[in-house]
Amino acid sequence: MKALFVKYKSVIKFILTFLLVYTVLSVGYKLYLQFSDGSKFYPDYFTHLVAVQTENVLNNLGYPTQVLPHPDEPSMKVLLNGKYLARIIEGCNGFSVIILFTSFVVAFSGKLKTTLFYILSGSVLVYIVNLLRIVVLTIGLYYYPEYKDVLHAVVFPGIIYGMVFLLWVFWVNRFSKLNKKDA
Repeated sequence: MKALFVKYKSVIKFILTFLLVYTVLSVGYKLYLQFSDGSKFYPDYFTHLVAVQTENVLNNLGYPTQVLPHPDEPSMKVLLNGKYLARIIEGCNGFSVIILFTSFVVAFSGKLKTTLFYILSGSVLVYIVNLLRIVVLTIGLYYYPEYKDVLHAVVFPGIIYGMVFLLWVFWVNRFSKLNKKDA
């Protein structure tokens, strides 16, 4: 048994580090959501921010858009040309994807400064791509409502998770300590 632990030490360390970081960040985020009362920024600050930024980007692209608090659920309604097309819920703000991304990078950590910079820049990239995903999805729903399920459940999650996967591969191959040990 001890031989197995020695042989798979790096795998075990990765799994335990990933789970620890993921759990800590997820619990922290859950606490943030629990204590976010939505009185100033509905339904919570980050979801509200993504909704307002979506509205701004769409309006700047020439699509008359309005984002309003949903009266029946904790979400923001997106209206394009007065037509209710989508809702932005907490899960749309990208933070769960950023937590997943961060947990993986920390589990395959490199030098501290490089790791922190990569987490920050990767998180910003994930946030921007997620925002653009919502913008393009809204436009897609406006012109192609019949493809709602495919766009929302397949295409756009594939884009965001595919990008995160590529960021992980780049990190492991370029900056992680694991790569340095194997070189």
